[in-house]
Amino acid sequence: MVKDRKLVLIDGHSILHRAFYGVPDLTNAKGLHTNAVYGFLNIMFRILEEEKPDFLAVAFDVHAPTFRHEMYEAYKGTRKPMPEELREQVPVLKDVLRAMQVTIVEQAGLEADDILGTLAKKAQAQGMEVSLVSGDRDLLQVADEHIKIRIPKTKMGRTEVEDYYPEDVVKAFQVTPHQFIDLKAL
Repeated sequence: MVKDRKLVLIDGHSILHRAFYGVPDLTNAKGLHTNAVYGFLNIMFRILEEEKPDFLAVAFDVHAPTFRHEMYEAYKGTRKPMPEELREQVPVLKDVLRAMQVTIVEQAGLEADDILGTLAKKAQAQGMEVSLVSGDRDLLQVADEHIKIRIPKTKMGRTEVEDYYPEDVVKAFQVTPHQFIDLKAL
């Protein structure tokens, strides 16, 4: 048991994507786009300052079909591809996180939110408090008394964070976290 400890889990691609569109375009001297990395780190440092966690992990999607693609070939078929200016920042962010000794979690066949939900529930079962940071509202189904979902929104370089425990999900969507699964399915 790791009782009374706190874990922060971050949805890497989700927060990087939000930062990319929320922070004006920045490039380094070599022309490499850096605005998403800059925005991601600002969000991560803010969360770390607020949460003061004992553990931190960032999950990323792997560019490979998931079990959902196997069930339904057209899964996310209408989604636009990632802009090249954002795509080039993914390995840079991972390098920065590794240099900072931040745990990176990814697995072919699963999406980051699948990994995050699993880790959150396992940590909760061990007595930990969990803050799960993502722009993906699908993760609201994981909200629990010991699992807080934090959804950052960045506009014009300024970030605000919405926090959701079960009662917040009910207040915002008139459904429980478990019922949120059915709501999203509709």
